Amino acid sequence: MARRAFRLILAGCAAVIPLLTAASALGAEGWKAGTARVAITPKQPMWMAGYGARNHPSEGVEHDLWAKALILESPAGVRYSLVTLDVCGIGRDLSVKVRDELKKRHGLTRDRVVIACSHTHCGPVLGSNLITMYPLDQAQRERVERYAEFAYESMVGVVGQAIQQLAPADVSWQTGRADFAVNRRENNQAKVEELRAKLQLKGPVDHDVPVLCVKGPAGKPLAIVFGYACHCTVLPYYKFCGDYAGFAQIALEKTFPGAQAMFVAGCGADQNPLPRGTVEHARRYGSELAQSVERVLAGPLNPVDPASISSAYEEISLPLGVLPSREQIEKEAQSKDLPLANRAKKLLKRIDEEGSLARTYPYPVQAWKLGGLTWVFLGGEVVVDYSLRLKRNLGSSHTWVSSYCNDVCAYIPSLRVLKEGGYEGATSMVYYGLPAPWGPTVEEDIVDAAGRLTGSLGPR
Repeated sequence: MARRAFRLILAGCAAVIPLLTAASALGAEGWKAGTARVAITPKQPMWMAGYGARNHPSEGVEHDLWAKALILESPAGVRYSLVTLDVCGIGRDLSVKVRDELKKRHGLTRDRVVIACSHTHCGPVLGSNLITMYPLDQAQRERVERYAEFAYESMVGVVGQAIQQLAPADVSWQTGRADFAVNRRENNQAKVEELRAKLQLKGPVDHDVPVLCVKGPAGKPLAIVFGYACHCTVLPYYKFCGDYAGFAQIALEKTFPGAQAMFVAGCGADQNPLPRGTVEHARRYGSELAQSVERVLAGPLNPVDPASISSAYEEISLPLGVLPSREQIEKEAQSKDLPLANRAKKLLKRIDEEGSLARTYPYPVQAWKLGGLTWVFLGGEVVVDYSLRLKRNLGSSHTWVSSYCNDVCAYIPSLRVLKEGGYEGATSMVYYGLPAPWGPTVEEDIVDAAGRLTGSLGPR
């Protein structure tokens, strides 16, 4: 009897050993991840981006600005790169230059590279982005050009550094909430506190705080990626600063030593942090956002199967509305309104060199699927209607919609906002150097593209 029992035990062990071996092999075929960062704070005074009312270069630093990279590698050895920047925006020319170089050096195709801007209004002018807005003299123009080259080298370099750090990792996600974003088109901003007390705030908002957590071999956070749909416009002063998003990243990195916090802005083009205006406001909103992320990380997270990642990218020809005549443009070139005159001169130069103005713009739409999470990346300053519509249809519990990605080319109004007009719907195009507001198909064209891409990545 004892011998028979012993034989059964041996047989059981023989059956278990292959299972353990298989489990070990699966464990070895998980995620790999790497992170890196480089400070991109200008070393000398520069013109600051985002506010046309500023009339002189920067006057110091509140805290450093960063370019940060996260590399995810699937078991098949396919790599995906997220680069976050504490800047107002990046133009198509610089973005394409960076992404082309990343493909050349590391084989990273455009569908597998995201460049995400926090849209802080306390960063430096970067290349051609919003360039018609500023009264730059020749010395400042040269400084902007040098900084753009520095930013290019920093972005390319930080991705390479992150690849060098690849190591086994786990990836998971979940969504929290933060409530300080207010629809700026629908509310009197000076009366927001009064309106909130009376329960009279109006307009659509998106208060979700999506979080992607990458943990290293020891189970501690290696990267914490998070988003929020709200303008980084708390601070109007002359110090370099990441605004509330910068303070949130600092707070998270203090709470989780060794982790790299990375902010990816949502569809907050018509959302402001209100009230605002002081460093204390920015610290407070940064703390609120960081605490929301901390609550998410303290709870159950949705693991991402390392074999489940996929990606897609498309540039659609987004139509502009009625283009101005040359006579109209020549008249605007004589305007005392500096941005209007700067845009007109830029447009006249384009007509002389190319024969006419383009009637469409190559607008970037991108999507990643990470297990049950669908992540959409849109270019430009996208109003909140887009995130609400996409999440309503793709599934709000497992869809993340980001903007200010890859090319901050202009405001992107919904059809509702386009019809209403105003800054987001029409006049902001002057500052981006585009000749006219978008055509009436703008929303449907973008949503259709997002639907095509997400649909190509598999079942929702």
